Amino acid sequence: MRHLFKTWLTLCLLLPLAAHATNREQRLPNGFSTQSTYSAAARSNKNVSSKAQLRTRSSKPSLPIASMSPQQSSDVLSRAVNVLGTPYRWGGSSPSKGFDCSGLVKYAFNDIEEIDLPRTSNAMAQGHGVKVDRNDLKPGDLIFFNIKSRRVNHVAIYLGNDRFIHAPRTGKRVSIDTLNKPYWRSRYVVAKRVLPKSQQLALAKR
Repeated sequence: MRHLFKTWLTLCLLLPLAAHATNREQRLPNGFSTQSTYSAAARSNKNVSSKAQLRTRSSKPSLPIASMSPQQSSDVLSRAVNVLGTPYRWGGSSPSKGFDCSGLVKYAFNDIEEIDLPRTSNAMAQGHGVKVDRNDLKPGDLIFFNIKSRRVNHVAIYLGNDRFIHAPRTGKRVSIDTLNKPYWRSRYVVAKRVLPKSQQLALAKR
């Protein structure tokens, strides 16, 4: 008796579900069935997956930004740091005569093979090297500022840990400062990574 009751209860629970499934099947357009719908969905998912895989395979991996060798970067920083304390002099580009900002940068890069920087900070910012994000700065990168002007008019060499070396202005000396100061943070414009000519040509061909 208990067995018959369980069978009856099971049928009561399943029959409405079967009826609902039948009605749903009947409401589908001609030529469609639950099986065909599931098959179409599976084919669609497969097509989407195949297209995604094709895009993944065909997309080119992002290329890292080129840079000077570690030895070249070290040489640049050494030449700059070795003239710490040299007086600022507008138009100066040597330890004996003093430095302005771009003169210091040009002096620091002077012995690096295949690199010949322009003389002014604005020309350096406009036509040499590749732009780098502030979060991707590396020692030896150039950072440019806008001080009381509509265009770049100051340049410094990045040392790492948000510090940079530069020839500030008349009455000052070559010194180390930090990007964390509001004064420099608000005047920061762009950063460039200086590259040997061979690397610049290789990047242009990519």
